[in-house]
Amino acid sequence: MPHKFLALEPEKQSRIINAAIKEFVHKGYNKASTNEMVKDADISKGLLFHYFSNKKDLFLFMYDHSLEIIGNDFFGKIDISERDIMQRMRQIMYVKCSLVAKYPDLFDFIHALNNEDSDEVKLELQNRNNEFMEKSYSKLYENIDTSLFREYVDVSKALNIMIWTMEGISTKKREKAKVLSLNDLHYDEILAEMDTYLAILKKSFYK
Repeated sequence: MPHKFLALEPEKQSRIINAAIKEFVHKGYNKASTNEMVKDADISKGLLFHYFSNKKDLFLFMYDHSLEIIGNDFFGKIDISERDIMQRMRQIMYVKCSLVAKYPDLFDFIHALNNEDSDEVKLELQNRNNEFMEKSYSKLYENIDTSLFREYVDVSKALNIMIWTMEGISTKKREKAKVLSLNDLHYDEILAEMDTYLAILKKSFYK
């Protein structure tokens, strides 16, 4: 059935994806209600089950599809050849915020899967590539030019500080994206805020 779902117009797809992911994130698999999903997506329950045979089918599709979205629209757009970690993080912030504006709960859903303990889907998740996110994220910070750092700086600790700073900004923007439309998120302002932090970090860690 998912191939029929993927044939839907993008706007309706996004509504269904966001409604389903939001419900799974907030309530977990067992307590997630398809009634709430269809209400939030503004579709009939019959239409939802025209595309997905049951809640488990829907959940696993959302898992696979979320990884595909992140792989293509997030990791696929980061220029790993950029070896200046400050510039790479600026790229990551822009791409991530662009994706969150379209799918506000996407990253929360992926992280929530690590704590999903429903017997109905736990084995299925284990049989899939559960290491995808960890391996992919680690690649974002590979092959950086450590010669840019001051000699006395512990690069691994400095990198952690940078990541925590970026994650803090990203979390704040994700919360904002949940209540604002795409047009209300101004990427120039997001990057300007990121740049103020990067300037401080650069002055502290770089030669």
